[in-house]
Formats: sequence, structure tokens, C-alpha cells
Amino acid sequence: MREYLLTLCITAAVTYLLTGPVRKFAIVAGAMPEIRARDVHREPTPRLGGIAMFFGLCAGLLVADHMSNLNEVFENSNEPRALLSGAALIWLIGVLDDKFEIDALIKLGGQMIAAGVMVMQGLTILWLPVPLVGTVALTPWQGTLLTVALVVITINAVNFVDGLDGLASGMVCIAAAAFFMYAYRIWYSYGIEAAAPATLFSAILMGMCLGFLPHNMHPARIFMGDSGSMLIGLVLAAGAISVTGQVDPDAMKLFAGSERNTVHQMVPVYIPLLLPLTIIAVPAADLVLAIVRRTWRGQSPFAADRGHLHHRLLEVGHSHSRAVLIMYFWAALIAFGALAYSVNSASMWIVLGVVFLSAIGLGLLLLPRFTPRAPMWAQAIVPPRYRRRGTVQPAEEPAAATVGAAESVELEEPEKPSDEHRSPVTAAVASANGATAPSVNGATAIGARSRLLDRRTSETSR
Repeated sequence: MREYLLTLCITAAVTYLLTGPVRKFAIVAGAMPEIRARDVHREPTPRLGGIAMFFGLCAGLLVADHMSNLNEVFENSNEPRALLSGAALIWLIGVLDDKFEIDALIKLGGQMIAAGVMVMQGLTILWLPVPLVGTVALTPWQGTLLTVALVVITINAVNFVDGLDGLASGMVCIAAAAFFMYAYRIWYSYGIEAAAPATLFSAILMGMCLGFLPHNMHPARIFMGDSGSMLIGLVLAAGAISVTGQVDPDAMKLFAGSERNTVHQMVPVYIPLLLPLTIIAVPAADLVLAIVRRTWRGQSPFAADRGHLHHRLLEVGHSHSRAVLIMYFWAALIAFGALAYSVNSASMWIVLGVVFLSAIGLGLLLLPRFTPRAPMWAQAIVPPRYRRRGTVQPAEEPAAATVGAAESVELEEPEKPSDEHRSPVTAAVASANGATAPSVNGATAIGARSRLLDRRTSETSR
């Protein structure tokens, strides 16, 4: 476990430290496309964040190769080299798309070629555990087609969900954490060495996402772009293919009896094999709704609009950060709920817990404008947005005189809605009316952003 944690930390550190220079390089290179009608951000923001994530992947694999315990993964299996080859190819295609906006069919062909490169080096699905049937061995053509399909679907699912600041990297990190716990359980508890590559891939993927996430949280200073979303989608799919195609179900020996009965009773155990696909649950539902919505309006299914799930959350009244946290919640509920059910499928408490948390999630969707207010004794230590309205001074500081109270009232500005609660439409109207909006994404500023711009402007106007 210490080796995996060290690999995770080094991957996260390299990704985090390289994201800043990559952002400056993206600004100089002009990888800052103009805002489209369906975009949520209000200013051009540099992309190419996948460059830092790719070098984080290379650093994680390099460090793992020089560790005594993890070195066996590289000696006994060719899967790490297959992953690096496919990742390099898909990353190069993503970098070109972030800069030059290449055609969608070209990207699809590149995704299939990257998956084929991994298949040629041994990272493929060899058999599948099918309930009521048993372990079904796949022919080379069947394994290749299934592997390519899984890689392409996962890559596009991650790319499709990348619509809000920090959404894709956070959801992939949650799925990778749940998958790491399952793969490590197979490798450590049952002594199956074939699960070691998947465990390593999950740890590196968590490091890539955690290192990039501080730069990508709202307001994002850089986007991962297709170079990052397709890269983490490929790594996510590689872990699933490694476990599904290399781990023999009979090696666990969890149940006695015929092979058909064994696989039938082990269905809950194989639920976490689909954990990388749990990220597809939200974007897949969004995709189906988008196709139905556009077809019903007489538009092309590929026509861009502002009707996606994250757009709907913003229109309902959720702030940008709250919409991202809600989608984090549902991703974690699906991933860790499946993981807990696989560990103990006979416990009704797990099912009841998932149902209870689902009810909480639905309740959060119905409370878009709920803002918690801190108690009176905590007014001086919480941000202004959480303070009760009408409070001028902290509770522990009584007003000394009427003049002092008048000065405090004069200096206190009326509470304004924060940028998180302002919808893009409101910001666009404000800009059209001549109001100056502060730099949100930091794309136009070379130095640090000033948070005292509004206060200085008000002072000079007096």
C-alpha cells in the first residue's frame, strides 16, 4: 500500500507543479478558443491541461518501475507499456484538437487506433464472466472489438461530462478511488497478481486528477481540454480491461460447486468491474435526453445547445460549485454503493443506506436557493455569504456610541450576490450594460488577480 500511495503522491505533485507553466504556454500558444453559445464560463480560458496530466502519468509509471514491489508489474506484464503507448497517441490527438479543432471523425479514428495499439501489446479482454452461463472465452476478434468499444465509449463519456469547472476530473477521481479499493482487494486479499496492473493504473489516475483539480476548480484558471479528458478516459478504461480480461474468476474460489453456479452467485462481486462505467451513468442519461430533445424540436442530434444536465442545474438556481458537488455526490453514491454491495451483498443495511442517500440527493436537487446561515456566535469567522443579514458588528463587540454605529453602517456595503450565484445570462446582460466584471477565469491576466477591485473603485469615486 505504501508504494501505491507514494506513486499517487508523486503523480499528483508532478501534475500540480507542471500545470502552472503549461497554462502560460497555452496562453502564448493561443490555445484559448472563443466562448461558444453552450459554454458556461464567461471569458476565454486556456486549455492544454492534458500536457501536465500526461507528464504526471509518465512520472508515476517511472517511479513505480523503480520500486521493488511494483517492479514485478513491469516484469511480469506488458500492460504498463501498452497503456503508455495508447496514452501517448490519444494525448497527441487531444493536443492537436485543443489547438486546431480537428474533425470529430478524425478524433474517433484516433481513439480506435489508440485502443488497437493497446490490444496489439496484450491489453485486451480474454474472457467474460456471464451469469447463468459461466466464464466465456472470447475469440481474438471478439476480444479486440469489445476492448475497442469499451475504450471509445469511456473516452467519449469522460469528454462529454467535461462541461463544468472541475467536474470531469473530480468524477473520474471518485470512480478511480472506488476501483482502486476493489482491485487492491483482489490483489492483496486473494493473492491474484493479475490485478496488480489495474491497481497501479487506478492509483496513477487518482494522482493525475488530484494534481490537476486545484487549478480546475471554479473559477478555473485552465481547462484540461480533449488532451486531458481523452487521456484520463483511456486510463480509466485500461484498468477495467486489465481486471476483466486477465483475472480468472475461478482463482478467487469464493464458492464451491459447478462453474455455472459459482458465476451466478458471484454476480455482486463482479459489479465493481463496471465501476469505470459508472461515470457514464450521468453523461449517458444526458446524451439520451439531448438526442430526444433535439429530435423533438426538429434539430440535428449533433446540434449544440444549452440543455445539458449541468446547464439545467444552473438554470434551476444552483451555483456553479453546488452543481459540481451534486454531481460528485451521485458519482460517489453509484461507485461506492456498488463497491459496498460487492463486499457484502447479503446485508440489507447497504441497500437501505443507498436508498437513504438517494433521497438526500433528490432533496438537494429541490433546494437550489438554500444558503445555510451560521449562528450568531460564528458571524465573525465565517465568509460574508453565510452571515445573517442585518448584522453590523460581531456579537462580542458591543456598539460604543451612536457615531461608531453610524460609521460601521456607512462602511458596510449591501450584500451582493456572489459570482457563483450569478448565471451566465445575468453576467452577459451586465457586460452589455457597461458594467465591469472582474476576471473570473484569469485568462487575460498575466499576473495575480486583484480581489479588491470593486472596493478600490468605490473608494476613488467618493
